[in-house]
Amino acid sequence: MAERLVDQMTRGLKALDIQVALAEPLTDYVTLLHKWNKPYNLTAVRRPEDMVIKHVLDSLTLVPYLSSCQRLCDVGTGAGLPGIPLALCFPDKEFVLLDSNGKKTRFLYQVRQQLRLDNVSIVEGRAETYQPDQGFDVVMSRAFADLNRMCHLTAHLLDTEGVWLAMKSQTVDTEIADLSTSVEISEQIDLVVPGLDELRQLVVLRRGENKK
Repeated sequence: MAERLVDQMTRGLKALDIQVALAEPLTDYVTLLHKWNKPYNLTAVRRPEDMVIKHVLDSLTLVPYLSSCQRLCDVGTGAGLPGIPLALCFPDKEFVLLDSNGKKTRFLYQVRQQLRLDNVSIVEGRAETYQPDQGFDVVMSRAFADLNRMCHLTAHLLDTEGVWLAMKSQTVDTEIADLSTSVEISEQIDLVVPGLDELRQLVVLRRGENKK
């Protein structure tokens, strides 16, 4: 199975124009996720082949939008998505993975150790109570909350010129309409995940004119 997954991962990386040398460590992550999923219930996605597409390649669609940042916080990271795949792609960037679920953070410690991710820190706690020593260039989330709630709960984590990156699998018109005036939409980008025929979108947000 491992060889088949590596081949699948390699094809996906080529489609995303990401170095194929990452296929093996990314597949190792999928193998760990599949192994720990039964006892820890980390994701509703059960098949490793589906994890490659719906979790890893999906997360890696963010790669083109992270070149200028250095410190990133993945809020409500769960099983490490999108943080772990991105940390493997960017060993020179600092990632903090934040989640309040103890089972999931224990899994993340195992992943960090086995994949030797020295650029990853893991924090068990709630976003609204986490107080980092300095703000982040990027606060990102894949399935944390609606846009307004995400920005409200994590505004204190963002550096002055930082951005929120919210990955969405559905239309977000209603969420955008409900946004506080302290937040503004910078970009809405349609994302294409290799092997997945479903809508994905990245919403980039910044502090608005009514900054808090």
